[in-house]
Amino acid sequence: MSTNRTEAFSDGVFAIAATLLVLELKIPHAESGGLLGALLEQWPSYATYVVSFLTIGIIWVNHHAILDRTRRVNRALLFINLIFLMVVAAIPFPTAVFADYLKEGHDERLAAAIYGGTM
Repeated sequence: MSTNRTEAFSDGVFAIAATLLVLELKIPHAESGGLLGALLEQWPSYATYVVSFLTIGIIWVNHHAILDRTRRVNRALLFINLIFLMVVAAIPFPTAVFADYLKEGHDERLAAAIYGGTM
């Protein structure tokens, strides 16, 4: 089988996973003159967004390089790729968990372990 459909599906999963990350960036509601402080309180969301987006981007570049050298795919490779993409698609969840628990200041070690284990 050609790699065209595998590449298209994979690119779609990577694009959606990267896009889902931005949904965790919330618009703060602050009193007059308090916008900067409200934005700074959300630093964990910004930091985890950047790290996760770059991670997804690096994984995509490597995945692209592998598929670029692959001439044909078989069922086994399709299923391996599918499992790999399942992990990529899940990246927004531990990103959100880590950002939320860094903000709240409790269970941050467990949240960091979940995030680090996924990455």
